Amino acid sequence: MTGGHPHPWREGCVGAVSLTFDDGMPSQLDRALPILAENGLHGTFYVNPKGPDWRGLLAPWKAVADVGHEVGNHTVNHPCSCAFKETRTDCLEKMTLEDMEWEIGEGRRRITEAIPGQADFTFCYPCYHAHVGEGPGRRSYVPVVARHHMAGRGKGDFANHPLTADLHHLYSFPVERQAQSGMIGLVEEAMSRGQWAVLTFHGISEGHLSVTEADFSGLCAYLRAHRDRIWTA
Repeated sequence: MTGGHPHPWREGCVGAVSLTFDDGMPSQLDRALPILAENGLHGTFYVNPKGPDWRGLLAPWKAVADVGHEVGNHTVNHPCSCAFKETRTDCLEKMTLEDMEWEIGEGRRRITEAIPGQADFTFCYPCYHAHVGEGPGRRSYVPVVARHHMAGRGKGDFANHPLTADLHHLYSFPVERQAQSGMIGLVEEAMSRGQWAVLTFHGISEGHLSVTEADFSGLCAYLRAHRDRIWTA
């Protein structure tokens, strides 16, 4: 690091990596968590506390938070762009900042009620989209996230610089269908630059946005073996 700033990473580490998981999928509980535990690692799991049984949906995630993982806010209903749908209803181009204020604020409230032990937690943009409206009425809802959360995770083509990253719209690498070697390559490129790589997972050998259990296990074993220089935060 230059410019007289203090080193931002844990002592001896050259950079950081965060393992994040979207949508509260069963394979995250059944496969990802045991692999993380085996390697002494922690992750962030973004959930959608939706529907009348939202307390039941969140119940298994309290135990996840109790062992040191973060359970974060992914909104209540996971709104995405209308471009993803056949009908233009209940999607971001038809929503307002007030709608997102409810989605984000109510999601936070429900998670806080169900998992009261978390002092604070972060947000994740559904489908990586951060707008409402369209054309001349299009607006960013990043400021809404900033009012409710200490940080928000989006998507980008680069790792995050520790001194200049926008904490409320952090870049992440979606790693679906990537092999162990590709994921390690993303991590090592960030380490060579002294940066913070955020990896986004969905299913672990589950669904169309998955990585295989073997590749995920290999990545975690690599991070464990190199924990003296790679901070998994």
